[in-house]
Amino acid sequence: MDFASDNSGGASRKILEALVTANAGSTPGYGADDYSLAASRKLAEVFEHDCSVFLVSTGTAANALALSTLTPPWGAVFCHEDAHINDDECGAPEFFTAGAKLVSLKGAQGKISLAALEDAVERFPPGLVKQVQPASLSLSQATECGTLYSLDELQNLTAIARHAGLGVHMDGARFANAIESLNCTPAQMSWKAGVDVLSLGATKDGALACEAVIVFDPARAAELPFRRKRAGHTLSKGRFLGAQMSAWLDDDHWRELARHANSMAARLAMGLTEIPGVRMPWPRQVNEVFTVLPGDIDRALRAAGARYYDWGARGLTAMQAPGADEVFVRLVTSFATTQDDVGQFLKVARSAA
Repeated sequence: MDFASDNSGGASRKILEALVTANAGSTPGYGADDYSLAASRKLAEVFEHDCSVFLVSTGTAANALALSTLTPPWGAVFCHEDAHINDDECGAPEFFTAGAKLVSLKGAQGKISLAALEDAVERFPPGLVKQVQPASLSLSQATECGTLYSLDELQNLTAIARHAGLGVHMDGARFANAIESLNCTPAQMSWKAGVDVLSLGATKDGALACEAVIVFDPARAAELPFRRKRAGHTLSKGRFLGAQMSAWLDDDHWRELARHANSMAARLAMGLTEIPGVRMPWPRQVNEVFTVLPGDIDRALRAAGARYYDWGARGLTAMQAPGADEVFVRLVTSFATTQDDVGQFLKVARSAA
């Protein structure tokens, strides 16, 4: 009953088999191998766009390097106050941009509101020497609250960004889960929605350790080979990144894995809503379930060995906040989550209600 994170599981068998195949023989290093070149071609096909692709091994590196292409050291990155780049990356975006400032914005359920972005653009006019200069907007899809921007919401935000001269980055750690939930194409949720640079996450969706920085305007990518090398993410045996990404994309394996994770989360959310005393502050949209549990249920689950994170009160209004003997938690499913995992969790929760 491990619902702590979609990082908790291993890699899919198909990706492990691809790594074993790539292990045979010799091939050029530093990303000049056939696997990495094939991965770049496949990503261009998947996204229906010529693009520059840079494979790295962590999401933090992907986000920080992506932002470095859009933001100078004296620039501002507008992001949600709960965004992963703001709360969970130990200053990496600031470090890799050589000092850019993250400006956090508010918005319900992890989503930046149009009003908050408009206000930020107004507060940081270009040319005012005493302030950092507006440079980029970072959007998380899915958000840290497991919610999604609709395609219209994305386009409205990126229109404001474009009018203000901002580049747009998308943190797509759970991009596959998001497109499955919205039933849209990768292109519709990225460059067609106004995204300039995407951090595409494969690791949470069945890869061993593989992410991609995808730059939809090749002119913006001129510095990235040097930035990636300086960051220590130009792997000498780059074929093992290329092999993962290629296998992940082949035959829509990435979407199949995300579809399963989403379906397990849907089953979990539906079961929880039927238990007296359990509250769901917003509907589940991807493979994350956010719920307020009565204390008795929380204690019974933890005693039975269930793993998940206490989420404090992040994203909740004052009316939704947990009471004296309640806890707000995040439950995450993955490609490896089974129906038995979900069933056992719900059985323990029901017995404690």
